Amino acid sequence: MRRLDRSKRLVVKIGSALLVNPDGQLNRPWLESLIHDLAQLKAAGVETLIVSSGAIALGRRTLGLPKRPLKLAESQAAAAVGQIALARAYQQILAEHGYVAAQILLTLKDTEERRRYLNARSTVGTLLKQGAVPVINENDTVATTEIRYGDNDRLAARVSSMMSADCLVLLSDVDGLYTAAPGAGADARLVAEVHEITPEIMAMAGKPVSGVGSGGMITKIEAARIAVGAGAHMVIASGRHLNPLRRIDAGAPCTWFLSSASPVASRKRWIAGALEPAGRLIVDQGAVNALLDGRSLLPAGVKRVDGSFARGDTVSICALSGVEIARGLVAYDRDEAERIAGARSHEIEQRLGWRGRDEMVHRDDLVIIGSLHHEAG
Repeated sequence: MRRLDRSKRLVVKIGSALLVNPDGQLNRPWLESLIHDLAQLKAAGVETLIVSSGAIALGRRTLGLPKRPLKLAESQAAAAVGQIALARAYQQILAEHGYVAAQILLTLKDTEERRRYLNARSTVGTLLKQGAVPVINENDTVATTEIRYGDNDRLAARVSSMMSADCLVLLSDVDGLYTAAPGAGADARLVAEVHEITPEIMAMAGKPVSGVGSGGMITKIEAARIAVGAGAHMVIASGRHLNPLRRIDAGAPCTWFLSSASPVASRKRWIAGALEPAGRLIVDQGAVNALLDGRSLLPAGVKRVDGSFARGDTVSICALSGVEIARGLVAYDRDEAERIAGARSHEIEQRLGWRGRDEMVHRDDLVIIGSLHHEAG
């Protein structure tokens, strides 16, 4: 049995059917029980993020929109109204436990375009450092078909990957993945653990469905691919009961998708091998020593900048001899990097005209060449 309180960073996805009653009103007792569970996890040192549906369902009732399928403009109008109600509920209930709620609205492009991805990652990371609880939802007020996730399962998986979470919880109306659709026959049984997403596992998920939950179990398996590939375990569990997270830790039926690597090792393997460096940073021996000691690359240690790159691109970090020491995601565009090369941290604002990051490449976005095997172990 796995426990959520052993996670360092946890993402919890909540569906509309759990959060909003059939009459369109917020299921406040359930949400209060969930936040109580999250508060206990935070008290145990677990950083927590919420990916929440429910805005359209809440706003629809407030606007008195018909029960037929909504047009795009109607859905976006409902989301605009519902987001306020949803944010207020999270703000009030989290405040009762002494925590600050923060609303983050994302579209698909925010996790696909490198610059927007970095901005979102930086913002959410800063909120977590300050002890706040980010509440994330798809930005339904502006998202159109071509920039939508279409379901919050995959959004939650992208957020989990973006934030290097080590566990993702999908609270659902079912308690996990079954070998066949529950109720289809006596042979259907719950799959407790999945170590590899095989064609057989995909077949168990069945066909996509319409209605509440968008794509059903298929989208949850697709979310598992993303999360597990980024080094996070994922669990599908029932949210139909109060205190759903506590029930998982107590051994309630659920399905765990297990990753064989940590988020840090997965991210650094991606940086080292899956990306082609767009440029080079030539650094002095002091910077080499700092990198080998596990520290970030500061502008002061950069002697020369080669290539053409933008913020977020992969660059090689080389010693004066030309030997590649490390590889990482650079925090500045090429021209900015050139202007601050050799600068002390307090000189960055003077050279750029604005306050940038202290690090040219942060240690979280950097891998020492040849160290992956050690880190993965």
